[in-house]
Amino acid sequence: MAEQTGVLELLCSSAKIKRDRGAIELHNHLRETDSEGLKQLENSVRLLLQDADAPWERKHGALMGFKELLGLGVTDENLLKCSDEFTGVAKECALHMLEDSESRVRLAAGEVMGMLCRRVGPSIYEDTKDVIMQGVITNLERQPMIEPSASGHVDTEKLAEKLTGSTSGSDADGSISPGTSPRRVTMLQRLSSTSAEEIFHDTAGWKSLETWMKCLQAVINGCGTNFNRFVTQELLDLIFQTLSHTNRFVRETGYYVCGSLVGCNYSESGEVLLPPEENAIYQLGDQFSKWLGTGLADNWSQVRLAASVATRQFLLGLSEGDRFKFYNDLLPPLCLNRYYVAEGVRIYNQETWRQVTAGGGRRLVEQHIQPVVDFYVKQTEADNHAVREAACACIAELGSKVDKDVVRAHVPKLLDALLVCFKDESWPVRDASCVACGNFVLCFPEESKGAMTDLYTLFFENLQDAIASVRQGAALALANVVRAYGKEAQEIVLGKAREGLAGVEKQEVTAERYSSLDKSPATYGVVKRLRDNDMELHTDKQMYSCGSLAPKMHRGKRGGGCMDHQFKRPSEPWELGDGCIYLLAELSQLPDAAADVAKELPLVATTASFQHYTQHVHLLETMCKQLPVIAKGIGKRAFKMHIELFFDAIFYSLSCDNALTSTAAGQCLEQLSAFLGPNIMRGRVEQYNPRYVEQLDRSLTMPPMGPSMRPNAGPSRGGPPM
Repeated sequence: MAEQTGVLELLCSSAKIKRDRGAIELHNHLRETDSEGLKQLENSVRLLLQDADAPWERKHGALMGFKELLGLGVTDENLLKCSDEFTGVAKECALHMLEDSESRVRLAAGEVMGMLCRRVGPSIYEDTKDVIMQGVITNLERQPMIEPSASGHVDTEKLAEKLTGSTSGSDADGSISPGTSPRRVTMLQRLSSTSAEEIFHDTAGWKSLETWMKCLQAVINGCGTNFNRFVTQELLDLIFQTLSHTNRFVRETGYYVCGSLVGCNYSESGEVLLPPEENAIYQLGDQFSKWLGTGLADNWSQVRLAASVATRQFLLGLSEGDRFKFYNDLLPPLCLNRYYVAEGVRIYNQETWRQVTAGGGRRLVEQHIQPVVDFYVKQTEADNHAVREAACACIAELGSKVDKDVVRAHVPKLLDALLVCFKDESWPVRDASCVACGNFVLCFPEESKGAMTDLYTLFFENLQDAIASVRQGAALALANVVRAYGKEAQEIVLGKAREGLAGVEKQEVTAERYSSLDKSPATYGVVKRLRDNDMELHTDKQMYSCGSLAPKMHRGKRGGGCMDHQFKRPSEPWELGDGCIYLLAELSQLPDAAADVAKELPLVATTASFQHYTQHVHLLETMCKQLPVIAKGIGKRAFKMHIELFFDAIFYSLSCDNALTSTAAGQCLEQLSAFLGPNIMRGRVEQYNPRYVEQLDRSLTMPPMGPSMRPNAGPSRGGPPM
């Protein structure tokens, strides 16, 4: 008895960790109790809910107790089972608590309903179907917190006060008061250009809709295969209504409900439980596949993940032959999400692809090439930059992994889409598009010839981009151009490399490195940019919760955003020189170009000797990383002829204050010593400058700092197996 009392005290605790522990102890206690002890527990748990004014924590703990008692004997036939009377009480209490003001209580009540279905069977759903359906329908729409005036307009002051909790606002003339909080200023500016309904839907919760949907999901899971006969068009219309809801949380929950619904026909062991003619999900599969495809392409990662879960359950619940009719809708987004930037979505879809295709993904893509191409092209126009980046990576995959004859007819359309992405406002998209174009030129040189005039210009722009990885991607793409077109392209590309390396000498000292910062004394140590308070930049501009939602800006259309290609800062000469070093490293791996790359090493050494500008340490870091790559590409004999030209730059880098540059120099010496031989390397250094020998010895005795400095194979440069 004392043990039961302690368990009940834990269940009623105000601390969640204690309530959770109480549920665990109750679960363990029930496995050892006798019929008399079980009856006492039933009465004790029922009494916890008798007080209507009890704190929500007690209600929550009591519902957790109901769930444990109902689950007794469900999976283990040897255990006692709770009484039928207690089951009826649990059903009545759970239905009542589904309307509680506390969301955690409502969620726990939904879990109890699910356990009731698991214990008693689908009759529970039959008895409560109308209540659950009406709960979802009632909460699908809601009214704004501020009622509109007679003219139909909403008072933005009152709505801003509701959303920010701040009362100071605009003056009588409509201007914003000087003392208004920054958060309120932002909200008032946003409300001035956006409808109150849109703001409300973006910022407000959705009453009890999520908990009613979770209750429906728990009931479906509890019924399992027995829920199949309740899958009607009326139910699907209601669920599908949530999938197109304006609120992303509602859509996310809706797709998880879909996942439970389609998962009724699939066991954890991988067995398909119902034949197609008895499977309601298969009979209505055309509707499911279209909505699942829409969710897989949603702008929000959380919704994509929920749709991904439902899609896996849907496809695995069908035999391999039955899945085929739904691949036009599901295969393209499923394939694209293997490259999606959100790790959870990417990894989950890669595993789904492996399970569904069983190694035959390439063949399936070839069989459905038209919808795949159409979907990829459409996704290059998505608002979310992460989607556009993934689309570029997938287009590159088509060129490198799929049968060339299958893709050949679609090359012009795919290249046009990539050229648009090449001018994207987001640098990861520009990088992915650049690498993809290089792959396409290599795979389809004849079909790409007509676009080479534009492509050379774009490749060279990326080669001098402010982002180092973009310069790296451009070098990789240009190397593929040389592979495709040979000597003619090699002369063009090497000419650009010579021009870029020579141009570093003209790099300004960059005394104006901080010219964009306000020269006045900083307030509280915070340095402000000159135009931080420029009202023209910050008034009547659309706001976003994260950069991935910023709208895609097209050519000729002015927009905001820190990564817009039309408004990025001009490139510096040293950045082009840095990109050219990457380019020579890539070209050195081509047997036909290695000899010409060796001829450019004196120019590289001269470029590395310029130290008059602030950013020279970054170029030196790149040189130290890529020099071993070049050495291996052109061979020992050719490299040893020029190695002394780089000693001053390497040892200067080794002793500089920049940790990244110093580390790169140490690794450079280590790799060159391994390549040429330690004695040869030491002899060359000693012959050139004996004072460098001590630094060399100290560098070589230090523990290794990391792997070889080859470019990382990101999503746009490799990818999962198809």
